[in-house]
Amino acid sequence: MQNTELISIEQRYEVGLYPKRPVTIVQGRGAHLWDAEGRMFIDCVGGQGAANLGHSHPALIAAVQDQAARLISCPEIFHNDQRAAYLEALAAALPFPARIFLCNSGAEAIEASLKFARLLTGRPRIVATMRGFHGRTFGALSATWDAKYRKPFMPLVPEFAHVPYNNLEALAEAVNAQTAAVLLEPVQGEGGVRPADAGYLEGARRICDEQGALLLLDEVQTGFGRTGKLFAVEHSGVIPDMLALAKSMAGGLPMGAVVLHERHGTLPGGAHGTTFGGNPLLCAAAHAALRVMQDDDLPGQAAEKGTWLLERLHALASPQVREVRGQGLLVGLELKQRVQPYLSALLERGVLALPAGPNVLRLLPPLVIDYADLETVVVHLAEILR
Repeated sequence: MQNTELISIEQRYEVGLYPKRPVTIVQGRGAHLWDAEGRMFIDCVGGQGAANLGHSHPALIAAVQDQAARLISCPEIFHNDQRAAYLEALAAALPFPARIFLCNSGAEAIEASLKFARLLTGRPRIVATMRGFHGRTFGALSATWDAKYRKPFMPLVPEFAHVPYNNLEALAEAVNAQTAAVLLEPVQGEGGVRPADAGYLEGARRICDEQGALLLLDEVQTGFGRTGKLFAVEHSGVIPDMLALAKSMAGGLPMGAVVLHERHGTLPGGAHGTTFGGNPLLCAAAHAALRVMQDDDLPGQAAEKGTWLLERLHALASPQVREVRGQGLLVGLELKQRVQPYLSALLERGVLALPAGPNVLRLLPPLVIDYADLETVVVHLAEILR
């Protein structure tokens, strides 16, 4: 079927939540995608950060095929070989000693981390940041700042507060003896691709320690190589109490996790749970994805390619661009106009990209993208920004 026919079928049966683009993606390999009519695109959406390995990676395909033929479902009431192997490998890759709760998505990881914070401290209050985005379930949405996500669903979970990002004075004023946790992104993604200033995460750690609060870092988008380190927190050397992980954890398959510092020990049995979390199929996929990231040094590739890309984008010096920001291959161009016409113009030129707010163009290519494709992206950006 052609694009128009497939689009018509989706529109007939969906509930209409997504503002979709007029293209039907049916195949992918590496950093390239193809539509139903055979047109190729350079992918700078990267599954909204879930496709760090690229599309159809052979190691991921082999792991999924092999495990699907052996065992797919095994709830956490039983032990499992694939789960054990992955937990051991992930723990070894983390920048601090930890215990790990496996779940199914970023929002679920945030929900669990918020529950764990209240459970561990006995306190109700959560401090998050303006422009922060943490998900759309009720707890995650309560931590998310933008009114367009929150307003239709009020009242949300109580005892959440928001302070300006990169402002330690405001954070210190907001954190008190009732604060269970401070929830931060090392780089705000949806909020406009805004990296933490030098010293910000260190200051947040100090404030939390002074008030007996926990530091929760949302690495749903920044984790697994995206910023040039396996985990973005490694740029600062800060040790959080928890990391929330997801997106590229299993190479694009739905998986999430809460990483809890070992010093907090184990949690009470039955305090939280999930049916699908830690299933053998996704553990096998995640283990394969982690091996590829480490063996091929995808974080190092992201660092080098990201530096090159940021230099090329700064060199454009377009009057349409207010600022270029980013870390690794998480890159944003803040424009002086709304971003949507530029995304449409890129689509027409065979490049898929994302917004990050109303006027920021976000690039999230697979970390395996080659320099020729990045150069093509820069050329097309230069054309549409003239």
